[in-house]
Amino acid sequence: MIFYAIQFAAAAHSGQYRKGSRVPYIVHPIGVARTLLEIGCAEHVAVAGVLHDVVEDTHIKLVEVRVRFGRQVADLVEAASEPDRSLRWEDRKQHTIEFLGQAPEESLLIGLCDKLDNLRSIRQDLTLSGDEVWDRFRRPRESQQWYYESLSAVFARRVTSDPALRLVKDFQRELALVFPPPESGQDPAR
Repeated sequence: MIFYAIQFAAAAHSGQYRKGSRVPYIVHPIGVARTLLEIGCAEHVAVAGVLHDVVEDTHIKLVEVRVRFGRQVADLVEAASEPDRSLRWEDRKQHTIEFLGQAPEESLLIGLCDKLDNLRSIRQDLTLSGDEVWDRFRRPRESQQWYYESLSAVFARRVTSDPALRLVKDFQRELALVFPPPESGQDPAR
């Protein structure tokens, strides 16, 4: 099922790229699934990781995910999707923070792997392009920092055992590199 999900997601995300880059978007959901598999998640969780953005960011409807991959996967994809894209960015992100604060474990792990992969990409882009990276986002650096720090607090509170706890530590390290404390003098663009 994982290989079928990768083919399906690759077709759905065809022509899409990571923000401000020439990196095909499919690299992100595959990265999420990879991390889920590496920490020992069941195949249906990894499949949902591959598909986590198809409903939100492509023409694919949730019913198609349900028909092709089953209810269990579709429910996880639905949980990973923002429910109302017409809301302000702040409201959508607050919803994600609150949802992950009480989400079932499988949804929490998909969220952790998704946001960790995003942070890693931001760090890599900062290294390559410096602060111009922030121009790619709908909200400025400070808003992004609020969002990722809020997520970090949720993950630190909710995830308490390995192997997922190692991902929380990775998330915290990436967070410190992307948004270094002012007294550190660290510049992630170097």
